[in-house]
Amino acid sequence: MHAVTEAVDGRAEPGAPEPAAPVPGVPPRRWWRLAGPGALLSYLALAVLVLLQLWRDPDGRVLASNDDDHGVFLFMVAHGERVVFHGADLMFSDRLNAPSGVNMMANTSVLALSVPVAPITHLLGAGVSVVLLLTLGLAGTAAAWYWLFTRLVRGRLAAWLGGLWCGFAPAMVSHANGHVNFVCQFVVPFIVWQVLRLREPGRVWRGGAALGLLVVVQVFINEETLLFTALTLGVFVLAYAVQRRREVAQVWRRFVAGLGVAAGLAGALLAYPLWFQFSGPGSYHGQPFPADQYVTDLLSLGAYARQSLAGNATAARAVSVSATEENTFFGVPMLIMLGVMVAMLWRSAAARATALAGAVLLVMSLGPRLRVAGHDTGIPMPFGLVKHVPILDLVSVTRFAMVTATLVGVLIALAGDRISDFPHRRRVAFWAGLAVALVPVLPKPLPIVGADPLPPFLTEGTWRQYVGADRTVVPVPLPEVTTGRAGMRWAALSGLEFAVPRGYFMGPANPPGDQTGSWHAPRRATAELLVRVREHGIPPVLSEADRRAALADLGYWRAGVVVLVPGSRNGDVLAATLTELLGRSPQLIGGVQVWDVRDLAAAPPG
Repeated sequence: MHAVTEAVDGRAEPGAPEPAAPVPGVPPRRWWRLAGPGALLSYLALAVLVLLQLWRDPDGRVLASNDDDHGVFLFMVAHGERVVFHGADLMFSDRLNAPSGVNMMANTSVLALSVPVAPITHLLGAGVSVVLLLTLGLAGTAAAWYWLFTRLVRGRLAAWLGGLWCGFAPAMVSHANGHVNFVCQFVVPFIVWQVLRLREPGRVWRGGAALGLLVVVQVFINEETLLFTALTLGVFVLAYAVQRRREVAQVWRRFVAGLGVAAGLAGALLAYPLWFQFSGPGSYHGQPFPADQYVTDLLSLGAYARQSLAGNATAARAVSVSATEENTFFGVPMLIMLGVMVAMLWRSAAARATALAGAVLLVMSLGPRLRVAGHDTGIPMPFGLVKHVPILDLVSVTRFAMVTATLVGVLIALAGDRISDFPHRRRVAFWAGLAVALVPVLPKPLPIVGADPLPPFLTEGTWRQYVGADRTVVPVPLPEVTTGRAGMRWAALSGLEFAVPRGYFMGPANPPGDQTGSWHAPRRATAELLVRVREHGIPPVLSEADRRAALADLGYWRAGVVVLVPGSRNGDVLAATLTELLGRSPQLIGGVQVWDVRDLAAAPPG
């Protein structure tokens, strides 16, 4: 953030080149008047291109690299529709993991997005809302950073390129494979702007209140992004303060006071939601994976992501956590240009603080021990000293590198502005080098796979004959983290009109005894039996204990009907197992095999 602070107070860094003065009597070129709308339209066009294959059939296709999380956000936007049009509880849903339900505050429920798009979900379906949010997330994040950069730099091209990187960096395109919460970062630049302006006179109350409201909105989009933003700003402010102690001494009181106003307002507005998140029904503690499980591979910095023009899936897979967590992948040319840009901006204390913040967060993303080419080297890293610190132990460590990726965009904007003060040959060399660095990382359209259409049993409403207000549809395979995706998708695309047991969500592993966070619903004997049958295709030898457990589980789930998902893996064995387990044959209704279990599920919950 070069003169992020310098732009605020209107002073240039001592020793920096003087900005080029406007030529008297020469009116601004007319095309500059269209630069703003043109920039926004270009971002939108690129975002549509990235999501083009999903736009062609939002309900009939899923993102190939992460159909699990795609299904999660189908559910999240469907929940927003139920809140607006059916008066459902904003912070809790009883439509997943029946009968226990899901704490929406403790999950990535994106309520600040799902509620505003509820009319679209209601009219066009959850599939359209998800692809719309992914598209607007990419374009909106780029546009928001562009807006900020136009207030910090002189050149619109530099601002446009910075926004382009911030919105479409490999990390952002990678997370567009289903992570609506990480793609929608358009609030972050406004948070940064308000924080930096707190140093101005008269901004304590007004600026603090604006910052507090922005924090509240970001909490309801993604708290992890807010944490990363706070950590980055903290490192930046401290680094800048060390370098410019005399200047900071003049403004720190109003700056801290403004932060206090923001914290007080945000705390008051978020008190109940955060209590509900950490202490309400369905709350949990900790994560279901150790801190060092998902870390940044050192070689990923110079590699190209799968969805970059120069990317290769095999090479990227060897140094990445997954297709949705390629949080670095700058390419060697961009690493070289980063060195050039930092050198160009080195006289600016704010630029040095920005580079330091990016480096600190990058080192944190490497985890407790250095990983190179997929191998744990055993070399200890600084994050090992803080991995048990509360809150830091709740994040996926590799995502710290998303901050570094964003700050690369900041440096591009600042260096692109500063280069105008250098001689012609250096300007040509700079833009040529930046083009060589940028073109290979431009995004390709995200791959998709076809999804089976909803069966007539659902679309024609036949399910209503079996499921009353207190009953559930039990799809088999049951919805879990990586299996039973169809059942969760069925519920979401049906507007959550019926509830389903289990699902892919975060909740307590085995309450009340074990409140550790888990991606799985608490264990049930029948669920585990059916998972084994699906995975191995071996008909089980069923006992009376298995049948009693099935009756107890059906009662617990308040099952009205059991439905076998067409085309399921080892579907014939699953059907035979269900027939023997339930003591009755299925009916073929509306394209699916159905077991009416309303009488069996009358047993008391087990």
